[in-house]
Amino acid sequence: MAAAKNVIDFTGAGGNDDLLFSTIAEGIMNTGYSIIPTALPAWLTDTLFTHQQLMEASKFKNAGVGRGKQYLKNEFVRTDAISWITGETKAGKAWLSWVADLQVYLNRRLFLGLFSFESHFAHYSPGDYYKRHYDAFKGESNRVLSLIVYFNSNWLASDGGELVLYQDQYDQTGIKVVPLMGTIVAFLSEEFPHEVLAANRDRYSIAGWFRLNTSMTDRVDPPR
Repeated sequence: MAAAKNVIDFTGAGGNDDLLFSTIAEGIMNTGYSIIPTALPAWLTDTLFTHQQLMEASKFKNAGVGRGKQYLKNEFVRTDAISWITGETKAGKAWLSWVADLQVYLNRRLFLGLFSFESHFAHYSPGDYYKRHYDAFKGESNRVLSLIVYFNSNWLASDGGELVLYQDQYDQTGIKVVPLMGTIVAFLSEEFPHEVLAANRDRYSIAGWFRLNTSMTDRVDPPR
């Protein structure tokens, strides 16, 4: 598929963040998305993977859809469990620091006006899924860029759980992304519908969103 030309092999790039950030930026600029297998710096991948594996089950809550008063748990749409990253742990601080550097680079290179970032750990148990959806909420241009990283070793085709990134609302084929350890996916939140196919084994990741500042006098965005 022609659209898959932006799936880049970054293995052996030596952990050069500027090169990695440049590759992400070029993908977004040229096609609106970037898929880079095993590209997250090894030290950060190890830190986040170890932390997520040691997290207590009680830290994870069943995920829902919507925000604030519109938040609903809907198992027809999604069945994964999440834990928001606040930066209170060493792993969380390391992740948010790396993301902040990426944000600065993307704003400087692409003039996206990224203002803030939110993210959570995600755990898909066997059989869990997230049906086709957009990340940006209808009528609100707050989420600009989606960012996903994966923490799964030796993932096989039979394990399922692929992210499917569709070009638009009419695309029924999409690009399948295997959730391999250290793989990075970034895409424009309003442009690409996507889904997570049911996994056949435990599947770990972080999902996050860069946001615009849409706060007003009587409303703080994002709501806390």
